[in-house]
Amino acid sequence: MLFGQVVGNATSTTRHPSMKGRKLLVVQPLEPDGRPDGDPVLAVDVLGAGIREKVMISSDGIGTRELIGHKDTPVRWSVLGIVDP
Repeated sequence: MLFGQVVGNATSTTRHPSMKGRKLLVVQPLEPDGRPDGDPVLAVDVLGAGIREKVMISSDGIGTRELIGHKDTPVRWSVLGIVDP
């Protein structure tokens, strides 16, 4: 689990069936002191996070499959929570 900041939305003309109706976010992982940690990742969001919000993200494939409810989803990253300011 990592903390990150939402830096944008992503759109796709073709999606895996498990991603229909799901919002995709571009999230910049952050170091504990708030500095960027690596490259941004694409995360599926079912919580409604917005641009510039801090979020908790996870790359746990099993957890993401449960969250989406589809055992064959190609999604790796998911938003687990929105951090209060």
